[in-house]
Amino acid sequence: MNIMALRNICTYPDPVLRTKTARVGTIDNATNRLIDDMIETMHAAPGVGLAANQVGVSLQLAVIDLSQVEDETRRHPLLVLINPEFLSMEGSVTEEEGCLSLPEYTESVKRAAKVKVRALDRSGKPYELEAQGLLAKALQHEIDHLNGLLFIDRLSPLKKNIFKRRFRKTSSQTE
Repeated sequence: MNIMALRNICTYPDPVLRTKTARVGTIDNATNRLIDDMIETMHAAPGVGLAANQVGVSLQLAVIDLSQVEDETRRHPLLVLINPEFLSMEGSVTEEEGCLSLPEYTESVKRAAKVKVRALDRSGKPYELEAQGLLAKALQHEIDHLNGLLFIDRLSPLKKNIFKRRFRKTSSQTE
C-alpha cells in the first residue's frame, strides 16, 4: 500500500530555497515516496509545479502538472523531472508568474519562449522534452528552484526592491 503525505511547503526566506540541490543518485522507494508526496502536495496547494527543495529536500527533483489549467485540446501529462538540464533555450516572453513559496505575490517575469530539457523519469529512464507556452515557463521556474533561484531573482532591481519592501512590511505586520 502506497501512503502519500502532504508536505509543508517552505516559504521565502527559508534558506533551503536558496541552496543548489544535489543530483539524485539512486531512484529507490524513498525517492518514489517523495515524488508521490510532492504530487499530492502540489495538487493540494494548488499549484502546477513543485521542486523538492520547496518541501525541504535538497535534491534535483521536480513535478509539473498543467492538467488543471489547460484545455482538453492541449493537455500535457504529469511530468516527473529527475536531474533536469536545459539543452536549449530560444526567444523570450514576459508573463505573469507566481510561486507556492512566495504566496500572494505575482510579477511579470522574462523567460525563454521555447526550451528543450533532458531529465530522467521516475523509473530512471532518460527523456527529452521540447516545450513552449505555460509548460516552458513551468520548466524554467522549477529548474530555477533546483538551482537555488526564485522568480524574484529574475526581476529588475527596481521590482526586486519593491518586493523586498513589501515583504518586510507584510512580515512585520504578522509578527
